[in-house]
Amino acid sequence: MRRNNLGDLAAFVVIADHLSFRIAASRLGVTASALSHTMRQLEERIGARLLYRTTRSVSPTDAGLRLLERLRPAIAQITSAMEDLGEEQQRPFGHLRVCASPVAAAVAIAPIWGRYLATYPDVRLEIRVDDAPIDIVSKGFDAGIGPRNWPAADMTLVRVIEPMNVAVVGAPSYFARRPPPRSPDELVRHHCVQLRRGTDGNLFEWPFERGGKTQQKEVDGRLIVNSADLALRAAVDGLGIAYTLESLAELFLRSGQLVRVLEEWSPTFEGVFLYYPGRRQVPAALRALIDMISASRKSNSGETLLLNPFVEA
Repeated sequence: MRRNNLGDLAAFVVIADHLSFRIAASRLGVTASALSHTMRQLEERIGARLLYRTTRSVSPTDAGLRLLERLRPAIAQITSAMEDLGEEQQRPFGHLRVCASPVAAAVAIAPIWGRYLATYPDVRLEIRVDDAPIDIVSKGFDAGIGPRNWPAADMTLVRVIEPMNVAVVGAPSYFARRPPPRSPDELVRHHCVQLRRGTDGNLFEWPFERGGKTQQKEVDGRLIVNSADLALRAAVDGLGIAYTLESLAELFLRSGQLVRVLEEWSPTFEGVFLYYPGRRQVPAALRALIDMISASRKSNSGETLLLNPFVEA
């Protein structure tokens, strides 16, 4: 079928319904002469006359009536499908797929996903956690959440996590065996929980900042993990010093399970952004997720957004 046949057939149905080129043209937003020309071209393409027309009246031919009998159900289904899509754009519906960094999933998604699913029962929410950015379009994701350098340049960005302070932490039991470091240089005398991140598998170097000067330290330790949660758990268990985010460690610091060191050397992490392709026709399910995360971000400003993941440990 030629690309314009469907539109021409739909116009034919409108003419047959109203038995008037003038009324049909008004409904379709074209001129009567243009619509008459369209019908002549359609009849020439299919090799059959569909309408009898005079200056006074219009009526379908026998071929036109037989075509109408088959067209009307199809046109009705297409119209219904388009209306359903329009309704779905007005309410969250369908399968929403989001790829997020571990920190983003814990701080932005986990605090609101129960309320989101309860509020929008017609949405199926799928979260993929990844330490490295992926092409969300080619992989079929509606959005990603991660650092500013993850999305492509043409993506739309929405901040979902404010800038966060870094925390270097260890358990009291660990520091009972070794004095706390007073500068990053003294980390060479400590067991540091190393983090292997990303697809390249490189070990994460610990950034520090003081007095406007930054530095990165290669640390050493007997334990290597590829999960920020496990690095924090290792610190709670007294296995070494961990480099983490203040918001992730806050409950442990409050409870005394962890002690913070090198605070005056700790930089600020710029935060996390939700990103998606384009600005127009954002799916209602994604728009609702963005709105709920934004509302949670405002109401929890200055408060930790995490529950203790090791409370039963």
